[in-house]
Amino acid sequence: MRELVVEADGGSRGNPGPAGYGAVVLDPATGETLAEAAEYIGVATNNVAEYKGLVAGLKAARELFPDALVHVRMDSKLVVEQMSGRWKIKHPDMKPLAAEAGRVFPPGRVRYEWIPRERNKHADRLANEAMDAGKRGLQWEPSASTAGLDATAARNAATPPPSGPPGDATAGAARARAALASGAGPVAAPDTSGTSTGTATGSGAWPTAVARPTAPSTAPDDALFDAPSTTSDDTPSTAPDDALFDAEEAVAASVASGDFEAEAGALAPVGHAARTEAPGAGVSTTESGAPAAGPPGTPAAGTTPAPVGTVHAPAAPRQGWTGPDMGAPATFVLLRHGETALTPEKRFSGSGGSDPELSAAGLRQAEAVAEALAARGTIQEIVSSPLARCRRTAGAVAARLGLDVRIEQGLRETDFGAWEGLTFSEVRERYPEDLDAWLASPKAAPTGGGESFATVARRVAATRDRLTAAYAGRTVLLVTHVTPIKTLVRLALGAPPESLFRMELSAASISAVAYYADGNASVRLLNDTSHLR
Repeated sequence: MRELVVEADGGSRGNPGPAGYGAVVLDPATGETLAEAAEYIGVATNNVAEYKGLVAGLKAARELFPDALVHVRMDSKLVVEQMSGRWKIKHPDMKPLAAEAGRVFPPGRVRYEWIPRERNKHADRLANEAMDAGKRGLQWEPSASTAGLDATAARNAATPPPSGPPGDATAGAARARAALASGAGPVAAPDTSGTSTGTATGSGAWPTAVARPTAPSTAPDDALFDAPSTTSDDTPSTAPDDALFDAEEAVAASVASGDFEAEAGALAPVGHAARTEAPGAGVSTTESGAPAAGPPGTPAAGTTPAPVGTVHAPAAPRQGWTGPDMGAPATFVLLRHGETALTPEKRFSGSGGSDPELSAAGLRQAEAVAEALAARGTIQEIVSSPLARCRRTAGAVAARLGLDVRIEQGLRETDFGAWEGLTFSEVRERYPEDLDAWLASPKAAPTGGGESFATVARRVAATRDRLTAAYAGRTVLLVTHVTPIKTLVRLALGAPPESLFRMELSAASISAVAYYADGNASVRLLNDTSHLR
């Protein structure tokens, strides 16, 4: 029976906004392009465009070989997991599209695989060509497409053994693996001047699975009762909150902090693969970014880490000047959204409340940060929380840089339940027992079914892993909130939960973390507000 590969993608410039899809059918043995499809579909969301691309790719494959076995590869985790039957399909716009895709071939003849965006360039280029044509009032024409030529060139460039130009992520990762395997000395950092950071292609550009040592939980069995939360709208997570935090408390003391001289690209700081990943506790929860209770720098009640038990931390990666060259990192520029009306009043404002827009001051801040980032000229992608204040801030930057905005559910702020819109004093007055419990443990949720910090940080860590795999070697602006940013910084440093009380995070501030191919991370910037002065 004939086998085919279908790669599909879709995009929306605005989400929702002008949208299009692309799909390509490939011979799995030779990589030859057998068919292409692309279309401008008008105003739609990213997910709808991705589903339409999938349907078009499957139909193109059926026209070629109706009895084929089809291997679908997409960079949409949502579509892959939903079509594989592991995630529920909740959105009404996607249910009929998923059903249509499922009818193209009989059940059992199609399998789905998630791939990083860097490995889905052909379909991505087709989708962008379709959107470009729609912008001109036209439809995509196969005769005008160069997507196949570009994809072939990229595959050919990735075929030889990794020995690319200085700064090539594939070559850097290969050299690092060789150096670590042989026990060799330091590998010289490459001269990356004038070299694009987005040239990595193929599976070697970034490990598809970073080993994460799992420390056993020291909590009693009856403590592992928390219901699993989701890492995105339809992404189930099965790791109990308590197990994550108990593992972290056991290993935190033996994990070294990040290396601040990694800005020069010569060091290998400690990062997320060196330890059991666990979410943060005690993150600042008010719109101002200040701790919810107690003076600055003072941990809230109950946030002292538990004594170290029998769990042993894994050995930390080598640090300092002896670290191997890991190639260009995935760099996350972390932008907190501009002010809303709730920010100066220091009210709880998460993902479960009114979803306020930017205030006049917030709009000015968004324009100021957009101007500053345009002047730097380093941002290659923009990813935003779905909340309005982040989308508006991201939109201001995107308009200045000429980039699209991808919405990522995992970057949303904590759901503060019944506390949404209240000040800390008002919560203390109305829900004193719930507030005390919440301050005492990161596993406690706000009144009324909000999210615990354990749940939020687990979601943020999973989102980080997806994005570092998708954007290896690129500089990505993440427009998000206080809790996600502080959590990313804390995890990158390998710092204990109480360290979050020693971080200030202002509205429209910029921070930055770089993630290397061996799983290490380096905090490069925190709470920069120079563009607002």
